[in-house]
Amino acid sequence: MSPPAATLLVFGRGVTCTDGRYELTTDSKARVRAAVEHVARSGAPTRIVFTGGWAGVSERAPEPPAGSREADLMRDAAQRAGLAAGCELHVETRSRSTLENLLNLVEEGLVGGPYTPSAPLGLVSHAWHLPRVRYLAGKVLGLRGRALLDIPAAGPWQSELLLRLGSRLCLLGARTDTTLRRREQLAVTLLRRR
Repeated sequence: MSPPAATLLVFGRGVTCTDGRYELTTDSKARVRAAVEHVARSGAPTRIVFTGGWAGVSERAPEPPAGSREADLMRDAAQRAGLAAGCELHVETRSRSTLENLLNLVEEGLVGGPYTPSAPLGLVSHAWHLPRVRYLAGKVLGLRGRALLDIPAAGPWQSELLLRLGSRLCLLGARTDTTLRRREQLAVTLLRRR
């Protein structure tokens, strides 16, 4: 059995807007539920960071108003589920991608640590997304193996094999935040041309 996570990072999966009202997607709600269930089962952690800003920027969606970004809505949903009691809840709301989630968490000092196999960093996402999150956590945070704990959300199975392979090729040899961001922007630009 794995030790409980010392800190949870909960990754967003989008918001929808209908008649000016912003709501979490079904996948984002599933990730919040996974975090709430992990805390209920393990009694830990006391620090949870919800991350997700404005992924819709790539589709030229209007910027959500303050308090309506993915991380804000996920934190609010977690609080409604009773997670606030005894937990330190934080949000990172500037990101537009998984890579930016991690880079911004570091810039804002929200990652915490140190993390070890006996006190790992919990990564909350869907099973198909977790390998990519782990890879990027290795690049950005220098964490690998049992210092990371996968906490998969329930949901439909999707293959992200090509995206994972593309991420690895695109980011191969990148060592600095600036290089990682530049290469990711290039990859997104190339994908939009298709």
